Amino acid sequence: MSQTKTTPAKTTTGAARKARLVIWILLGAIVAAGAIWYAVFTLNKPEPAAVQPAAEVELVLENSHRVTSPSTEKAQLVEFLDFECEACRAAEPVVAELKAEFGDEVTFIHRYFPLPGHKNSGQAALAVEAAAQQGKYEQMYAKMFETQPQWGEKQEFQNALFRTFAEELGLDMEQYDVTVAAEETKERIRKDIADGKALGVTGTPTFFLNGEKLTLNSVEEFRQKLADATK
Repeated sequence: MSQTKTTPAKTTTGAARKARLVIWILLGAIVAAGAIWYAVFTLNKPEPAAVQPAAEVELVLENSHRVTSPSTEKAQLVEFLDFECEACRAAEPVVAELKAEFGDEVTFIHRYFPLPGHKNSGQAALAVEAAAQQGKYEQMYAKMFETQPQWGEKQEFQNALFRTFAEELGLDMEQYDVTVAAEETKERIRKDIADGKALGVTGTPTFFLNGEKLTLNSVEEFRQKLADATK
């Protein structure tokens, strides 16, 4: 009888030891996995972006693109835009209409704001800026919006297509290639993006009228704000 009682006791003890061993192994694996994921997260965590206070940001720079030149300026309308943005393309006919209506009193100004979710928006901005440095800013930005359905939302870079646009505009292609690749051109785009972020721009198009960020609900409201600013 004593042997019959002893054997189960030994079996139970051995099973308990095995169970404890399995638990410790599992706990060790969990802790190790946690340490690995913590290390990955820490190493890949982006540094906080240095955001410039809005009060120190100039809304209009000396080299910002002015697309109207009123003889007597009563107001400034700044647009942060992305050439791959469908909303910007949809807004362009409205903005063109307002330019025709108020362009003799309002300076319409463009600044670049390519969004990170658009693969070719940054490249488009570089192409437009390269054209601008040869006096063809308006022609190239019009071309980008006109052809956006052709190249927008593509997952492959469209630099070769943008280069054909430059050729069609009769640009000096050697100079175009140099300007597109130049660090100064890239820095020009980065500057607009940084200023836009500091000013609270999160999407496109975003408009500022005489320094005030606009929240617009209709074309008529947009028109009225410009009319009020020119009184």
